[in-house]
Amino acid sequence: MKKNGHVQTRESILSYVVSVAVTAGLGFLLYYFTLPAINVHSAGFWGMLILLGLVYSGVHAASHKLICRHEISVVGKKQFHGSMIGVGIAAVAFVAVILGGISSAKLFHAKTYANIITVQNGEFKTEMPETTSVTNIALMDTASARIIGNRTLGSLSQVVSQYYVNDRYSQINYQNTPKKVAVLEYADFFKWAENKSRGIPGYVMVDPVGNSASYVEFRTPVRYAESGRFGDDLMRKLRFSYPTKIFGDPYFEVNDAGEPFYIVACMGANAGLFGAMDVTEVIIFNPVDGSSEIYDVKDVPSWVDIVYNGDLASEKYNWYGKLSGGFWNSVIGNKNCKMTTDDYGYIVIDDDVWYFTGVTSVTSDESNIGFIITNARTGEYRFYEVSGAEEYSAMGAAEGEVQEKGYKASFPSLVNIGGQATYIMVLKDTGGLVKLYALVNVEQYSIVATGTTQAEALTAYRKALVRNGIKGIGVEEDTPKAEITVETVRLATVNDATVVYITAVDGTVYKGLLSEDESLILVREGDKLTVYYDKTEIEGLSEIRSWSKK
Repeated sequence: MKKNGHVQTRESILSYVVSVAVTAGLGFLLYYFTLPAINVHSAGFWGMLILLGLVYSGVHAASHKLICRHEISVVGKKQFHGSMIGVGIAAVAFVAVILGGISSAKLFHAKTYANIITVQNGEFKTEMPETTSVTNIALMDTASARIIGNRTLGSLSQVVSQYYVNDRYSQINYQNTPKKVAVLEYADFFKWAENKSRGIPGYVMVDPVGNSASYVEFRTPVRYAESGRFGDDLMRKLRFSYPTKIFGDPYFEVNDAGEPFYIVACMGANAGLFGAMDVTEVIIFNPVDGSSEIYDVKDVPSWVDIVYNGDLASEKYNWYGKLSGGFWNSVIGNKNCKMTTDDYGYIVIDDDVWYFTGVTSVTSDESNIGFIITNARTGEYRFYEVSGAEEYSAMGAAEGEVQEKGYKASFPSLVNIGGQATYIMVLKDTGGLVKLYALVNVEQYSIVATGTTQAEALTAYRKALVRNGIKGIGVEEDTPKAEITVETVRLATVNDATVVYITAVDGTVYKGLLSEDESLILVREGDKLTVYYDKTEIEGLSEIRSWSKK
């Protein structure tokens, strides 16, 4: 017997309720585990809508067929109409993604992309602080930091079995000293379950100057972490606090008081629906208690170091460098088009971390036409026109100096030595450990100097500049000077080089390479000398820059 219309309507409504309930339940699980931003500028948001539309359509078709068992023609009609709601949602979302992608294209918004940043042209010799000592330059790359950090953690038996060091090391300026920091993470789900009541106990701080690392315990353990599960998951806590924000990568930092925070950039589109994404706001998140504050970029506290990551900084300059002359010029003519090299280093200036990368012409990448530095906190750009070797050529030149050892150079940083733009880098063995330091002149990359310490390499580089007729590389007014009486003179072989050690009567020791200054062989006990020197990492030992007898 046929069911009456009232029963048919009730069953039809029930099928809709079931469809909505199942879709909502699956939608919550999808949102809980994938954490998309509820924001039309987020591709993840539209992807979730497509999936949920298709889920609703399938669930409605199945539920309607099971619940509504009246005539096939009625079932098919109701089922078709209900399913089309879900299909329609999925179709609209899919079309939005396609149109949004097209509307965001550089073809239609070249000027918008190009004008995301403003680049100030500067004078390298006057604006880049001159380096008289290179003992405070962060040269260690992340790969080396990981090796040293993991070795440090490996010596702590009470920690190493439960945690590992996060691979994302943050370059920070801690108490006016460059450091790399990475927080511990739970080793796996079971380690989280076992230790969640105690939390994350500490982090690793790497000294990229001294090639050392230390494990630092938090005063209060951290609850929220990237490896946390469920309510302890860092990104889940952030998403539930800021459901509409599009997050960049979280960067772990500590302020000068040693307190831990995560710095999370919030992104926004500037072209179409998805194009020209840039930082609009910054969240400073306390992983101990879960509290957070959101700031406009211009209001971020000065102790924060990483707001813009290096990849974004390079990408934005490439938009500027390629698209300032219009889209078609970037494709066909390439007039005045320029781009960054494919990596970057770090420079610490005053209290800020800056990215450094070379700039080359789009039509030729064999040499640089200059370089840019980008403030990692404020996003400020400065361009310095200094033609010369691109970074990989300089790295090859440094490796060639010690080719018999098989060392590999890290991506360099940049310093100003007596007005000369100079690459400085480390040379690592096959195990990734730092063995030597190298300096290479940007404009004349055949001028190379190496040393076992930064100070030793700098002294050798200054002498190499003088030998090659580079003027202005002598003794600056602020170069340390000492009037000494020689007590002893000794010669020693260090790394296949003859080193002269001069001990003064006051106990201080000065050293110089005989191959770079043969006149050192003339120094005798009892001589009175005027010595200009550079300090080394060893207290009481200095590198001789120049000397003369009284």
